This record gives sequence, C-alpha cells and structure tokens, in this order.
Amino acid sequence: MTTAQITGWNHSKFGKMDNLDAETMLGDVAEAAIRHAELEPKDIDAVFVGTFNGGFLYQDFPSSLVFNRIPALRFKPAVRVENACATGSAAVYAALDAIDAGRARHALVIGYEKMTELPMPEISKVLLKCSYTSEEAGAPGGFAGIFGRIAQAYFDRYGDQSDALARISAKNHRNGTQNPYAHLRKDFGYDFCRTVSEKNPLVAGPLRRTDCSLVSDGAVALVLSCAEAARGMPRAVKFRAAQQINDYLPLSRRDPTFFEGAQLTWQKALEEAGVTLRDLSLVETHDCFTIAELLEYEAMGLAPRGQGANVINEGLTEKDGMLPINPSGGLKSRGHPIGATGASMHVLAAMQVTGEAGDMQIPSARLAGVFNMGGAAVANYVSILESAR
Repeated sequence: MTTAQITGWNHSKFGKMDNLDAETMLGDVAEAAIRHAELEPKDIDAVFVGTFNGGFLYQDFPSSLVFNRIPALRFKPAVRVENACATGSAAVYAALDAIDAGRARHALVIGYEKMTELPMPEISKVLLKCSYTSEEAGAPGGFAGIFGRIAQAYFDRYGDQSDALARISAKNHRNGTQNPYAHLRKDFGYDFCRTVSEKNPLVAGPLRRTDCSLVSDGAVALVLSCAEAARGMPRAVKFRAAQQINDYLPLSRRDPTFFEGAQLTWQKALEEAGVTLRDLSLVETHDCFTIAELLEYEAMGLAPRGQGANVINEGLTEKDGMLPINPSGGLKSRGHPIGATGASMHVLAAMQVTGEAGDMQIPSARLAGVFNMGGAAVANYVSILESAR
C-alpha cells in the first residue's frame, strides 16, 4: 500500500480552448496546484507529465515545458508518462512510486491534452492509435467505431440496451450541470438521449451522439507528498488502494462484452482497501462511451454479467442512489482530454472526500473510488481515496 498522499490540486475548465495553448494550460494548473498545497516550486522534487498527444500537437517531448513557466523547477527530474486514455492515472502512479521509493518528498503531476486543433477526421485517426491498429484501425467512426462494435456484441448477446444507455447519458449530463469544470453543462433529459434525431444521430453501431464523450482541451495538476510531510499540510488525501492491471490489446483475444481486466483490478483494489463496494460513497468511472459505464457496473460487481441495465434502471447509480457513479458528470459531460482525464478523476474524488466538491458534493463522502482505463479496458487503474484528516 502506498503511503503517498494528495496534498494539493488544480483543475482547468474543459472545453474547446481556441485561444489557450497547451504550454499555458499546463503552466496555469501547475502553479495553482503548488499554491493550493501551500508549497513553493523549490519544494517539488520531481515532475510527472501525462499527455497522450499521438499527433494532436506538433510539440512533443513535454516533460520540461513547465520549466518555462516555473523556472524554479529547472534541474528537477521530469518525465513524460503515457498509457492511452489512462495516461493521467499512469502519471499519478509514477509519482506514487517515486515517493514510496524515497526519491521524492513532494511530486508534481500534470495531466493535459490539447485535442481540438485538428479537424475531426484527423482527431479520429489519432484516437485509433489507442487500438490494436493491425486489426482495428479501419473501424468506421474512429474510436467510437471500436465501442460501437462492443455495444453491438453486447446487444446481440443480452438484448437491446438502448434504454439503459440513454439513462446513463441523461444521468451524467444532469450531474454535469453542477460541475463548473465541465465542457457541456446541459441537462438533455432521457427522451432526447434515447431518440435518434438530426441533433442526436447514430455515430457507430447502436451508439448515438449522446452515448459518446466529448473531444476536449484541458489540464489538471496534483501535488503528492510523503505521509510525513502531509501531516503538516492543510489537506491530505490518502490512497486506501492503488491497483493497475493491463490486458491484451487486441479485442479479438478477449470477450468484448466483458471487461475482465477491469474486474480483476477492482477485486484487487477492494481487497487492498479492506472494503466492499457498499462501503464506497461514490465512484468516478471511465464513461468514454455509455456502453463502457454499463460494462463497468458489471466489472465492479454491481450486477452479474448481462444485467448492468438493472443498475441504472433502478437508480442505484444516481446521486441519491446506493452508489453514486460520476457525480461530476463523468467524461460524458465533463469532456475527455486524454492525458488530463485520470488526473481529473483523482482530483474530483479528492474533492469529495475532503468536502470541497461544491454543488457536486455527495453528503458525508468518506471513500471514493476511481476507475480509469486506457483503450477498451486494456490499461486498468483503480484507486480508493480517503481523507487523511
């Protein structure tokens, strides 16, 4: 079990940021996160930068970019981390390892992505690099095409789940209206999400536009500190669990209707934390597509395989349900700037357990789960967070 703790953070608004470049975005959140932890840049011992890029920007090799904005970080060790859509969590876990190894007392994590500078067809090509390209890169609709195939396979096996997917979308958009960082703060309602229309067309397979997360720009930063240092700091959030499991990259080598790697990661995390799902106050999960959230209900153990629809139909994952899922609005409403997503989920969970989540707050939140995945449940990360105060 890691002893590192989250002691500060900052979260930009997600959206289409035409007049804000990536260097400025990551510099803004890094400065603010260090201030939030009530530290000085000189106190930071290591920097971990998470960005997928993959062709979104010409500028690659970003590990030292933040030095331009914060010169006091010059000569600190800095590294770029990437693990597809789980890049943000990969950067967090790299910082945990550095602290646990005694190589850093305070570490700065930055997750960011600037996706919107390319036209949509080019964005789709970049995102498909997160698939097994020799078999999957030709999927129509980009990465939505991959999850469209997953949704169709699930529908073929268990019946049409369009109602359940629409309820997931409506829930997350409703929750997102209370998230000041969200890309799209609009309550579309169930009927709009359920109905195929000119404004909500089919995108890939049975997935409608409202089943797909948004292409966004955004940045998030966290400060992680060793337990000894965290004791004297204004806030501290500890990891009751931090688990990662990777699965095969090709979907052809797995059952596409079952996120087995996600299930195993959840099992290990709950065991490490010594808790059950019912002990959690909320979960921020990776709803890149609504079918992903449905499959994640089954992977985390809320429902047997093929019965995930019962979870949303019975309201179990609403904000006032048994286990609120994505009270922030999830990727569906918040947006999905690839490298920022995992960092965002950890910050939002930390805000919940410290009572700092504002209108998103789940009353008396004590334990918060985070599930972030890269690709179609290839890289799987589960964290369980708890206030150290």
